[in-house]
Amino acid sequence: MGSQRNALVAVVRQELAEARGSARALLAAAESARGEAQNRRRLVRDAYTTCLNQLATAREVARDDIQQRYRGDATRLAGHLRGLATSSATGAAGAPWRLWSPSEPDPGSRPGLLRIGAITFEEIAALPGLIPLLDAVHLHVSGPSPQVDDLISGVLLRALGSTRAGDVHLTVYDPENLGGTLAPFAPLNPTFVGPGGLGSLLDDLAEHICRVHESLGGQYPSLAEMATARPGPRLEPWRLVVLLADRATSVEMTTTQRAQLDRIVRTGVACGVHLVVRGLKLDDDPTVERIVVRDQIAICDSLGNLEVRLDPPPPPERIAAFCRTTAERTQDGPAPARLADLEPAKYWSESSQHGLTAPIGDSTDGTLVEVPLGDDPPHALIGGPSGSGKTNLIYTWLGSLATRYGPEELALYLLDFKEGVSFARYTPGPRDPSWLPQVRLAGINVNGDREFGLAMLRHLGEELRNRAQAAKRHDAGKLSELRAEDPAGHWPRIVAVIDEFQVLLAGRDAVADEAVDLLEDLARRGRSQGIHLVLASQDVAGIQALWGRPGLIAQFTLRIALPKARRILADDNLAAAVIPRFHAVVNTESGMSGANRIVRLPDAGDRTAWRALQRRLWRDREPGWAEPRLFDGDTVPRLPAFLRPSGRTPTDDVGSSPGAVLGERIDVAAQPARLRLGRMPGRNLAVLGTRTEEACAVLAAAALSLAAQGPAHFSVICLDRDASAAAKRLFAELPSADWYDTPGAGFTPQSLTVPHYVLGYAMDAARDPALKRMLTEGPEHRTHVLGWWRSVPRLRDDLGGAGARFDTIGAWVALDVQGGDLTPLYPQPGGPVWYPRPRRALFFDRSVHRTPEVIIPYEVNHDHT
Repeated sequence: MGSQRNALVAVVRQELAEARGSARALLAAAESARGEAQNRRRLVRDAYTTCLNQLATAREVARDDIQQRYRGDATRLAGHLRGLATSSATGAAGAPWRLWSPSEPDPGSRPGLLRIGAITFEEIAALPGLIPLLDAVHLHVSGPSPQVDDLISGVLLRALGSTRAGDVHLTVYDPENLGGTLAPFAPLNPTFVGPGGLGSLLDDLAEHICRVHESLGGQYPSLAEMATARPGPRLEPWRLVVLLADRATSVEMTTTQRAQLDRIVRTGVACGVHLVVRGLKLDDDPTVERIVVRDQIAICDSLGNLEVRLDPPPPPERIAAFCRTTAERTQDGPAPARLADLEPAKYWSESSQHGLTAPIGDSTDGTLVEVPLGDDPPHALIGGPSGSGKTNLIYTWLGSLATRYGPEELALYLLDFKEGVSFARYTPGPRDPSWLPQVRLAGINVNGDREFGLAMLRHLGEELRNRAQAAKRHDAGKLSELRAEDPAGHWPRIVAVIDEFQVLLAGRDAVADEAVDLLEDLARRGRSQGIHLVLASQDVAGIQALWGRPGLIAQFTLRIALPKARRILADDNLAAAVIPRFHAVVNTESGMSGANRIVRLPDAGDRTAWRALQRRLWRDREPGWAEPRLFDGDTVPRLPAFLRPSGRTPTDDVGSSPGAVLGERIDVAAQPARLRLGRMPGRNLAVLGTRTEEACAVLAAAALSLAAQGPAHFSVICLDRDASAAAKRLFAELPSADWYDTPGAGFTPQSLTVPHYVLGYAMDAARDPALKRMLTEGPEHRTHVLGWWRSVPRLRDDLGGAGARFDTIGAWVALDVQGGDLTPLYPQPGGPVWYPRPRRALFFDRSVHRTPEVIIPYEVNHDHT
């Protein structure tokens, strides 16, 4: 007796071990297929069914004297089963009626299982009872009519509520009650078939299946596979056909009708046709799921001999309310595609060798509209007034591109000239450390910094030259040929997006002239080297610099016009004037009439949804991938730690000769602006203007960076009360320094073996003739003056009066000084073109610059630092 009991225990434990092993294996397989939602659904469904059956088998083998051992193992397995059930019947497909509400399916996923009740085990809490339907089986239900009809109503509501509106077409054959059995579904306007219509209904279904097979063309085995391969709205809705008959009806079926029904059973599931049958005989087939109902208990083929206690039927008023809402949505036409609908089945699976293609929305028939960039069309022009959805369109396009092409295939340069932070979402932030791996550069709040736009165009121009030289070495005419000849090279396609680009070209100055020259060169030669421009503007009608060059605008053959856009399409193309909001006109023939495609744009502004996608892409990047450079025109850069004496390490590159860092250059690499202080005449610096805080910041950055480069001695002369606090903080940080705060002090030459730097705050208050001598003779003896004068006339007075020469000032930084006032310090007549603005300075080094450059003074040693 004891040996039999031990053998029984061994059998139970083996069964439970196999069940747990199956659950874990199938769960692991499901998780590994996370990117392929349809496979995950199928694996989870199989795991759920397998584990339930093995649990039931183990329970039958168990006996009273081993219940305690069995209960612990069964409880652990039940936890796996609940997780599987939740994954396989999400949202409306599996929620209890008290919590039920319609839900949208995940993009690219196949339908899961549907709840009909609960499976009760004595040892553990009830588990959901789930059955398959869409893309899986037909249902044959038998039992008492009221219970069977309630079960069918619940299954229909769950199937309709867990799919998109319009994705399921309902047909009801109800000869006894003339459609009254499923009357709450009437608002959906299903096809009701009365007595005598069964033959015609079967013929119509057979013809529909033939048409679907023809559309599959042998390329796909089923509609489900086609829907998976072609992301977006379904091209063909499911046909859910409910056949309600009594036993006598099956006798009245003709031989032809019976044969037709058998054909539909065999071929319907692959073509999206599903039967829900009560009262008709269906022959055995792998696609037939039989459910037998008795006393609120159901036995299902897929669940073996497990009993499912049926849920109570859904309230008729809930069914009717859902159907009315769904009918209203269907009458409005299919909903626009969501941003998630534009994603491919597998991320980063496409090559950009021959171009970039990505959908930005769908047409009114639900077909995704793809936008190309490549050899033809090479560049895009986007237009639309404020509020027309221009930013949303750019978000959509970039998101669609980023899911298809990995960082090795696509590089993004993003620039926004309007006031705002549109592109900040693609870079690391204080709340979200992730970034879009394809982004190399993002500029925001640059409406006052056209110099940064120019710097980006120069950078792209340099990249264009590098690619052209590489193509010449490999005898390649365009990027696709270069990548074929040089597979080991790094040649991603570059897309540069400039929003409100007209700001860059505004005004008749050197910045606008150089910018339009660079744009024309990039537009003309960039097409063959994989550099693509996307220019966006509210109104391009008044940009004289652009429209005055027909060779430039002719390169932008891809035009995207938002509602009420002007001058984007051809003059006789009025499509943009009549399209509604959240739509756009896509035209790849330079805006010519007859080439329009109307696209409905998704809402891409949901930051929560975007962050989830971006984090997935960010986690998939290669280790060590550099984060993008973010230039924010409203942010003041901090002095880098390695430019301070305490932050320098022996490996820091500080240059071959002492260089004073004055601020950050407005360029792509965010390099410091340096002033070399060698032993030649004029190697002194004058900071000019009345903005005390910024003048102190320039002097502090210069002094600290010089101290970080090696032994040096400093004389700090502060003659301005407002600058005293900042000067004292600098003095405390310098390793070797003297302090002077009285006029006439600090200008005595010192005999030192290290460089000597005289830092003067409000030097115009000194009125000391020794200052002029130090400016003239000091550099030769390694003594350099870095001083702040509050105006150019005061600097002239210190240099000798009205006729004084400025040769001793080899470099200057101008703050709130107009360009005309800088004429004495500038080699060109009339002075530089300079309109002062906050936290910006104009830097000119006579030995280096032909024209001055705009820099950003660092934030250093301020009260708020």
